[in-house]
Amino acid sequence: MSTGVAGPTRARIPEKTLRTDRWWLYPLTTFVVFTAFVIYATWRAFSGAHYFVEPYLSPFYSPCLGECVRGSSDFGQPFEWFPLSSALIILIFPLGFRLTCYYYRKAYYRSFWLSPPACAVAEPHGKYTGETRFPLILQNAHRYFFYAAIVVSLINTYDVIRAFHGKDGGFGIGLGTLIMLVNVVFLWAYTASCHSCRHLIGGRLRHFSKHPTRYWLWTQVSKLNTRHMELAWTTLGTLMVTDAYIALVSAGVITDLRLVN
Repeated sequence: MSTGVAGPTRARIPEKTLRTDRWWLYPLTTFVVFTAFVIYATWRAFSGAHYFVEPYLSPFYSPCLGECVRGSSDFGQPFEWFPLSSALIILIFPLGFRLTCYYYRKAYYRSFWLSPPACAVAEPHGKYTGETRFPLILQNAHRYFFYAAIVVSLINTYDVIRAFHGKDGGFGIGLGTLIMLVNVVFLWAYTASCHSCRHLIGGRLRHFSKHPTRYWLWTQVSKLNTRHMELAWTTLGTLMVTDAYIALVSAGVITDLRLVN
C-alpha cells in the first residue's frame, strides 16, 4: 500500500498546495541561514588558526585538547597526536546536541529534506518512516548529547571567567570579555530551555505537590522552553560573533577595546 503523499487517505489534488501565502519564505530563510553557519563553522573548524589571543579562546576550540597554540589549553592536550584541527575533537558534542535538538529537527527537516516544507504542502517523498530507521533513529541520542552540552557550557563559563584578566595579569575587562559573556549566557539559556532538561527536572513525577522545589524549577525551565526556537537562532549568531571577534583580534586585523586594564 502506498504511503506518504501517495497514501489512500491523502486528498487527490494535482496542485502541490492550495496555500496562496508565501509559505516557502520560512524554509528558504532557514536553509540560507543554516547553510551560511555551516560554511562558516566548517571553515573555522578546519582552519586551525586565529582561535586564541590572551585571554580569549574561541568557543569553537574550547576546550582545546589537540595540538594547540601556547596558552590556549588549560586542560592538557591528550589528543596532540590528532592530525586535523583540534576543533574537530570537541565540536562533535555541541554539534550533536544541536543536530538532535527538537526545534532544529523541525527546521532542517522542512528546509533541507522538505519533509514537509510547510503545513498543507505535499512533500516529495513517497513514504514516511519517521525516526524509526537509520540514520534518523540516532535522534534518540539527544538526551545524552544534552549531558555533554552541560559540560561544554561549564567549560565555556570557565573561559569567560578567564577572560576577566587584564594585560598585567590582574583583573580586566575588554570588549571581547563582554562578547564572550553574552554568548555564554545565551548558551546556558538555550541549553536549559531544552526539552530534555525540562523532562530531567520535572519528568517521572506523579505529584508535583510532593516535590515543590522540582516543581518550581520545572516551571522556570518551562518558561525558557517557550523561547527555545528564539534561543536556538540567537546562539548561532552569538557563536559566530564571538569566534569572529577573537579571530580578528588574533590576526591583528583589529585591536581589542580595553574597558578596564
